[in-house]
Order: sequence, then C-alpha cells, then structure tokens
Amino acid sequence: MAEVTSTGKSGKVVIRNIGLLLSGDIDAPILEADTLVVNDGLISAVGREADCDTSEPDVLIDARRTCVAPGLIDSHVHPVFGDWTPRQNQLGWIESTLNGGVTTMISAGEVHLPGRPKDIVGLKALAITAQRAFDNFRPAGVKVLAGAPVIEQGMVEQDFKDLAEAGVSLLGEIGLGSVKSAQEAAPMVAWARKYGIQSTIHTGGPSIPGSGLIDKDVVLESDADIIGHINGGHTALPERHVCELCERSSRAIEIVHNGNEKIAIAAAQMALQLKCPHRVILGTDGPAGSGVQPLGMLRMISLLSSLGNIPAELVFCFATGNTARIRNLNCGLIEVGRAADFVFMDRAQHTAGRTLLESVQLGDIPGVGMVMIDGIVRCGRSRNTPPATEVPVVE
Repeated sequence: MAEVTSTGKSGKVVIRNIGLLLSGDIDAPILEADTLVVNDGLISAVGREADCDTSEPDVLIDARRTCVAPGLIDSHVHPVFGDWTPRQNQLGWIESTLNGGVTTMISAGEVHLPGRPKDIVGLKALAITAQRAFDNFRPAGVKVLAGAPVIEQGMVEQDFKDLAEAGVSLLGEIGLGSVKSAQEAAPMVAWARKYGIQSTIHTGGPSIPGSGLIDKDVVLESDADIIGHINGGHTALPERHVCELCERSSRAIEIVHNGNEKIAIAAAQMALQLKCPHRVILGTDGPAGSGVQPLGMLRMISLLSSLGNIPAELVFCFATGNTARIRNLNCGLIEVGRAADFVFMDRAQHTAGRTLLESVQLGDIPGVGMVMIDGIVRCGRSRNTPPATEVPVVE
C-alpha cells in the first residue's frame, strides 16, 4: 500500500445536495444545511447552497441527498507498525476500517508488538518510535494517533517529562503492564496530566497475559482521563459497579465493541440518566483476540441506538464530536475551521427503515458511499458495509 502523508492539499471542494447533515455536536446533532465548502482540507462554509460560495471548485460532489457525518473516531485501538496486526497476523486492517467510516484512530498502547520492551528505556523508545512512525505514515489516509507507552513500575516524573518533550501525548492502558494498583498509578496519572499526556485505564478483567483485574476502586482512585472500555475488554465489572463509576467519576466513559454488550447499553443509558451524554465515547478495542472489526464502530452505533433505545443522531455524536472534544482533536465536528473528515452514508438497500436514522435505530448498519479525509476522497462505495441505497457522485 502506498504511503499517505499529511502534506497533500485538497484545494476547494464543494459538497452539495446533502440530504442529512450530522454535526457531531451532541447539543445540536442535526444541522439545517445542505452544502459544505472545503478549502485545503479544512471546512470553510456550512449552510444552504444559495448562501455559500460554491464558485470554481476543484472538486464538486453531489451527495445525492445522502447523509454526511463527521468521520468516525475509534477511541481505542492497538496498532503496532504500519497497517499490520501481529495479534491476527493480518495486513490492511486500518485501510479496511476506513471502509467502515473511520477516519481517525487513537492508540491505547502498542501492546501486541512481538517482544515488546518492558524496561523503562525500551518502553519510552517504543512509544516515541510509534508516535513518529504514524505521524509520518497514514495508512489509506487514516489518522492514527500512536505512541502510547504501557507504564511500568519504577517510572518517575522525569520519564513523563521526557515522553512529552519527545511528542508523546498518550498513555497506554494502565493495568496492561506491572502497574496495577491505584497507589502506583495515581501519581503517574498526575505526572502525565502535568505534562499534557492523556491517560486511559483498563477496566474489568484481564485481556492479555500479564494484565489483571482492574476494579472500580482502582479506577476511581487512579483518576485516569479515560475510563477505558468501561464495558470490559472483554470481561466487564458487575453492572452496579459500572453504574457507580459513571456516577462517581467525572472522566470520559469509553464503550467498546470488544466488550460486554449488555454492560455497554447500561453504561450509555446511565450517562443519559445522569445528564452527561457528552462523556460517552466509542472504540473497538481491536485488534484483539476476537479479531479485527472493520465495521466495529458502526456496529456499536446500531447496537446502542436499537437495543439501548438512544436516538441514532446522538449515538453518532458519541463516535465523533464527543471524542474530538475529549481527545482535543481538530476533527469530529462539522464546524468552520475543523478538518474535512467526512463519511457519506445512506440506509442499506432493503432495510426496513424509511430513513438512515430510522434504519440504524432498527439495528441495521448504514451503507457507506464515500469517505473523505482532509477534503480528499479516500474510498468510494465501501467494500465492507451493505450497499447503500444511494451513493454520492464526484462531478
């Protein structure tokens, strides 16, 4: 696969005839607009076609009354190097996930690297290398935020300062290494936060050899920025403990595909009950033992909407704008100045739903007709989703 860097320019792109524009903003999930204008990869106008400067575009796209939404953000992945996962010995998994509407991925640790170093010098070197590698390389154009060190016993404040100065902005899941108690984790979380590094804690039973149970008390006392896979990765805490985490913590509530689906629904519903739906973010926690799920994000959206009885337009915000705001990303929202990362969708052919949102609320996955990153079309009709009823056309 050819390397894709971030240096390409989209020029002026006009997207017209949009049937449904999802904003990614959970406070106003649907926009009254039918046109988007992009200049050099950034959104420059959102509105009605008559009110936008649509003259002389380099690329003109007729959305054919389909839905345009921010590209999905997978908040929890485990990349290694390039577009390869040793966990499943599979090539091209990131490019395949692009076909599921995902435009950004966030590493929760490069834990599957064969022979992963666990000494402090080695783990820092791996994190810096992974951060640099994915900063230079975008598989199929997908933005991968990588370089998330798995913290180990013996790390001191200077180690976190060194990592931050080298460009590392994430910690891998706390609990996958030798640090498993709140007494050890809490000061490291504080050091990471001091230097602008965002932390995620493993929640639930062990997922890989060497990991262990992280219970609600460890999660609360460690106070990491993200309650990683609150519905387990794979084994969840008891539902009452998950609800307690939602209530007692103010941190992000991450729900993943590779977890307990019953608890996923309970966590999302609890967030709504507590009137803090902006805290909910979605991920896949893949690649994992259960495999690679190119449609994992779309499946989570349909699951939470249909079985959790949550409006589909709100669940799309869990996978886009909520994550962008919590992760401090310049994507995930349809706003002027944001990155032009879009997924074009329509209801799947022969779904019982009369509209895209209704079909998702009935439990069906939408069909992806096109994916755009930084204003550049990266794939057309998805090879992985069911065929969309209608697809956009580049004119």
